[in-house]
Amino acid sequence: MQKETFNVTGMTCSACSARVERAVKKMEGTAEVSVNLLTNTMTLAYDAAVTSPAAIIAVVEDAGYGASIKGAPTAQSAPTAGTTPAGTDAAGKAIRAMRTRLLISILFLVPTVAISMSHTFAAWGIPYAPAFIDIFWGAKNALTFALVQFLLILPIMYVNRTYYVNGFRNLLHGAPNMDSLVGIGSMASALFGAFAMLRMSYGLGHGDLALTAEYSTNLYFESAGMIVTLITVGKYLEARAKGQTTDALRALMKLAPQEATVLLDGVELTVPVSALAAGDTIVVRPGARIPVDGTVTEGMTSVDESAVTGESMPVSKAAGDTVTSGTQNIEGTIRFTATRVGEDTTIRQLIRLVDEAGGSKAPIARLADRAAGVFVPVVIAIALLAGGVWLMMGASLEFAFSITISILVISCPCALGLATPVAIMVGTGRGAAHGILIKSGTALETAGGIDTVLMDKTGTLTEGRPRLTSIRPVGVTADDLTALAAALESGSEHPIAAAITAYAAAQGQSIPAAADFHAVFGKGVRARVGGADCAAGNAALLTELGIALPPAIETVRAEMAWRGETALIVVRAGQIVGLLGVRDAEKPTSAAAIAQMKAMGLTPVMLTGDDARTARTIANQLGITEVIAGVLPKDKQEHVKRLQSEGHRVAMIGDGVNDAPALVQADLGIAIGAGTDVAIESADAVLVRSDLLDAVSAIRLSRSVMRNIKENLFWAFFYNVIGIPLAAGVLYPAFGIKLSPMIGAAAMSLSSICVVLNALRLRFFSITKETAERTESAPAAPTIAPIDSDSAPDAPSPSITKAAAESAADRKEANLMEKTIHVKGMTCPHCVKHVTKALSGMDGVTDVAVSLEAGTASFKTSRDIPDSEYAAVLDDAGYELG
Repeated sequence: MQKETFNVTGMTCSACSARVERAVKKMEGTAEVSVNLLTNTMTLAYDAAVTSPAAIIAVVEDAGYGASIKGAPTAQSAPTAGTTPAGTDAAGKAIRAMRTRLLISILFLVPTVAISMSHTFAAWGIPYAPAFIDIFWGAKNALTFALVQFLLILPIMYVNRTYYVNGFRNLLHGAPNMDSLVGIGSMASALFGAFAMLRMSYGLGHGDLALTAEYSTNLYFESAGMIVTLITVGKYLEARAKGQTTDALRALMKLAPQEATVLLDGVELTVPVSALAAGDTIVVRPGARIPVDGTVTEGMTSVDESAVTGESMPVSKAAGDTVTSGTQNIEGTIRFTATRVGEDTTIRQLIRLVDEAGGSKAPIARLADRAAGVFVPVVIAIALLAGGVWLMMGASLEFAFSITISILVISCPCALGLATPVAIMVGTGRGAAHGILIKSGTALETAGGIDTVLMDKTGTLTEGRPRLTSIRPVGVTADDLTALAAALESGSEHPIAAAITAYAAAQGQSIPAAADFHAVFGKGVRARVGGADCAAGNAALLTELGIALPPAIETVRAEMAWRGETALIVVRAGQIVGLLGVRDAEKPTSAAAIAQMKAMGLTPVMLTGDDARTARTIANQLGITEVIAGVLPKDKQEHVKRLQSEGHRVAMIGDGVNDAPALVQADLGIAIGAGTDVAIESADAVLVRSDLLDAVSAIRLSRSVMRNIKENLFWAFFYNVIGIPLAAGVLYPAFGIKLSPMIGAAAMSLSSICVVLNALRLRFFSITKETAERTESAPAAPTIAPIDSDSAPDAPSPSITKAAAESAADRKEANLMEKTIHVKGMTCPHCVKHVTKALSGMDGVTDVAVSLEAGTASFKTSRDIPDSEYAAVLDDAGYELG
């Protein structure tokens, strides 16, 4: 299936969009059809072997509307109607044309009303010239009185002929819309006035001045002009307000420069941005915007990235740093190599995402679509029925006619059609202005119902830049240990590998060559170094290699976990030669984000491949109570499925390739902007600033948008439920209250304006901010403490945490023994709970810690327990002793 977007012309209300959508959905080979009234676009997927864009356009035209393939927007092309996202330039032209129509209408409507209402105005004390009275008042002047009004409304009806052309065309197609209601009401008023002129002429010709006087007070010419003029006033104000919904999109479009300075053979040339290619060297001077994405090769500067990321503080850039299209160079001149050009640049992707999100529909819009499909025919039926009922009740023809016209013009399908798209457009635009990209209306609605948030640890809760913090050699020097680890990790792209190789390079160490490199997914790496089989990884890797962890090593590993470090165990020729502790600092705003999630009623859950103790340390510091640790990348999706099967609405936040399946599986996938392209493509929303607080803002924003949509739908339905009975005259018998067609037209316009203005309140939505002190300082040197491999230390090492020291002291006083056993059959965190409960119930066993990734259980015991007893307890729980 291929996806395509079409511009659709001629739609004026939700009945129009519903008709177009129904017509295209009936075509064989089309799917996912969505018509957006706000942007006048239609997106769909179609099977090229079954149908074609030309056939789709033909179906739209047969339905009474125009269609064309939407031109693909480019950052380099000047904005033109039909090619800019959401038709922003075309919308501007439409507003200007509507303003001209409105001015002409008012110019002719004012004298029409002054003449038609002259008797009423005179009664209110407004003076009229005697000459005016001599020309227009009295039964003898009645025909002049009517003819002048008729001539004055003709220009009004002509400049607003679109209501009549579209309205009656759609009526003949069997799909009446708002234009049909307005056109019928206005044209009927004009025709009734023409009929009245004929009756007045008959009366004058036959000397029946009473007949002439009777019809001179029931002309309705002013209603014919007033209806279309008031509707045009409403449409003009509505279009102006709707134009503000695309402010964020227009602001993004303005960020894309049209020209760039490129360096060719040492000469600077100004070329169109469309001519740039990856690999070109581009020069950007202070004050200019970065035209494409790239990597700085020369110069230093500060860049204002606020328009793209929402971050107000300038960001320093030097050789090796990346620069983003649409951002502004502030200080120095830089040269950079283009890496992404054309539609692949960040600014173009942002524009595309915002455009697609604004043009999408939320599932809640289906309610309005279903109502709009039958609304206009039902209103016409009600209007005719009400007029007939009043005639049968003895009312005059003029009274019944007025009732019918009032019902037609007060009914408003526009408000129903605008209730959803304007809120989505404003909401997604507000988010985009602060670096929160929500890809669709469906994602926006889903986010509002989330109750559980799963978060990957590395790069999401933490900075994603781990560094070496502990060096614990066993029988070798610290330099030998780090050099061996660097050799093993030199072929890996894991963040831990980067931390170790960076440390070795900074120390100027000589890194030996590694051969037969092999990455063990989720566990570590293996290779031959110096002719020996070597490995570096976690406890699960050692289990796979058949290497047991001595108590001293296990104690140090526990210390590292208590400090929040990830332990990398290094093995050479089957012997453990040391441990390296790597720690990734928490992001400054992560704790605040977790606190706000809890305040919103969300359940934050950490999902990580780290061992349980390391994960728990980080979680405790951030305030997370639920942790799923020891999870292999391939199993993340299964944990999302499990939570969904328990009835939870799950959001997944991640940044890596291994997060992509979970992001797709989750009800809402949120990608960190600094993550991989795969993760970003798989997600429903993207946080450009890589700030977890923006995830909170995204959920808050979605809740606000959904609340706004529900308010709009309520008022749209409520307005019609109240307005139509009032126009039908239900209060007239008891209270003498009847709405004139002019009041009905004004109310119809006002309802649409109110819906749009209510949606525009979202422009003031407050994005969550948190001020965090960031200090740029050199990282502390890692602690170095050799391990006695023969026995556990009598006292804790200097680097042990306070909690570990207290635990060691208690253990010594109680003369407790530490023991680690292998457990078979554990597959998930529930298994960990079961094993922990089973072992904790044994006499003399305390402080049970079960590791899913290592398949082990560590605990303290005050007695010598035989393996058969452990085996029996585990067997009762459904597991086996390893």
